[in-house]
Amino acid sequence: MESKKLLASFFGVVIIALVILTAATSWFTVDQSEQAIVVTLGNPDPTIIPAGLHFKMPYPIQQVQKLSRETFSLTFGYEETRDGYIVHEKDAKMVTGDENIILADLEVQWRITDPVAFLYNTEDPLSILYNATSASLRGTIGSSSVDEALTDGRSEIMNYVRDLLTHKVDLYNLGITIVNVNLQDVDLPNEEVSRAFRKVTDAREERNTKVNQANRYRNENLNVAIGEAEAIISRAEGQRIARIEGARGDVAKFNAIYEEYANNQAITRQRLILEVMDDILPNAKIYIMNEGSDTVKYLPLEAIRGGSQ
Repeated sequence: MESKKLLASFFGVVIIALVILTAATSWFTVDQSEQAIVVTLGNPDPTIIPAGLHFKMPYPIQQVQKLSRETFSLTFGYEETRDGYIVHEKDAKMVTGDENIILADLEVQWRITDPVAFLYNTEDPLSILYNATSASLRGTIGSSSVDEALTDGRSEIMNYVRDLLTHKVDLYNLGITIVNVNLQDVDLPNEEVSRAFRKVTDAREERNTKVNQANRYRNENLNVAIGEAEAIISRAEGQRIARIEGARGDVAKFNAIYEEYANNQAITRQRLILEVMDDILPNAKIYIMNEGSDTVKYLPLEAIRGGSQ
């Protein structure tokens, strides 16, 4: 009897333990900052469990894998510390397309969007992400010039790196999404080369300034010259029109005189002679004399013209 009681007590304890284990491993909560999946006998369910209280089969039939929804940061070429940061020159050193050596630091912001792919598609997704970042940055720097990397080509380089890294992450199916890529520091490997490059950059900026000033001076003087040319053309056009109209008036005058000449040639000829003499000798006194008879007859035109005035 005692052995039966002990056996019954043992089974009772086991049942209670199973109940406690079932209750402890069947209910679980998911926080707002988390995402979870349920794994049944080693097979993950692709459905992402929303935030809240949930029930599953007890362990080891089903397990819960929780991952953060936050945005993570991966640094390439440097490491942040409490005292600042440490440059990993071996990773940061790379060759540009025009065969110059530079140091480039990069930060990649990423988040997990497919927990199943992140947990089960690869053994170490973070190492793959780091290597993909290195390949993307080195490939982009390798096709860029040192001027582009150090000056105004940085934003374009970041865009190329982001696009290339996003393509690689999708190709490897890591279950993550690239949020942003920030090119931190791009510099030359030693201070002497850096100073020489700064001098080249300063000279280039000075050249651009002088070119801009020359272009501005050219444009200002070009506008003045264009204005003067337009004024000369306008005056010439006015003179051309005036001469054409004057010539037309002379033609009309000549035609009128010719008509009078055709009607009475002698009178018109005499009139033209008198008008020409009056133009040539405006102060001379003109007399018309008739010597055809014994008495000389003359006509004092000056008196007549004076009287008519």
